[in-house]
Amino acid sequence: MEIQLIRNATLRITYAGKVFITDPYLADKHTMPSYRGISPNPLVGLPYPANEVIEGVEMALISHLHSDHFDPSAQKLLPKDLPFLCQPGDEIEIRGKGFHNVTPIEESINWGGITITRMPAQHGTGAVLKDMGPASGFVFQAENEPTVYWAGDTIWYQSVEDTIAKIQPDIILTHSCGAVWGDNVLIVMDAAQTIQVCRAAPDAVVVAIHMEALDHATVSRSDLKAFANKEDIKPSQLLIPDNGETIQFSSK
Repeated sequence: MEIQLIRNATLRITYAGKVFITDPYLADKHTMPSYRGISPNPLVGLPYPANEVIEGVEMALISHLHSDHFDPSAQKLLPKDLPFLCQPGDEIEIRGKGFHNVTPIEESINWGGITITRMPAQHGTGAVLKDMGPASGFVFQAENEPTVYWAGDTIWYQSVEDTIAKIQPDIILTHSCGAVWGDNVLIVMDAAQTIQVCRAAPDAVVVAIHMEALDHATVSRSDLKAFANKEDIKPSQLLIPDNGETIQFSSK
């Protein structure tokens, strides 16, 4: 299997012979509004043209509908008959964009031989949660493939810990830029919380994504690398890919 980081939470995943994309954010650099008044978003361009990013994609998996996870460019470029999977409630808005093959995942479904199970996510704390709305993580499982847990836009909290303990994933994808909202309230994992994931799953490979793309982030790749080194987390356990980088994993 392969995981290619495109940018932010946008991944091209090759798994069980299928190719799908997560949270397509395809806007050109600086063409979307700022979140914190620091810079227009996204902060960087795509590693290669958007039409190449989506070439050969057989499905899109949307964790939630924030503009950095499913933007107007993706809505324009993705084929209207492409299968979409999403959390319950988001299918209405996705269909409203003209997509007509949209399936909400209440609990778990099988798509192309891949079992995809929706998991809880907490996109912040306190009053900020009302602004953020619901978000989801997902687990991928297939015969002879590693179990993958995409935590999604979430902080470290009990349900993430419980999911790791229950599923025992081989690969965990974390959103680790330490983005903040409102009065600097953390809405995705920062460096310290990413290390908590590593400690909760010492036999898993953690892949930190959703970094260096948005102006409300507080943690850079170099920040995370330095903190992980300070906490004695091996580079082989915590991977921090650059945009465009592909990571290959062995089948079971």
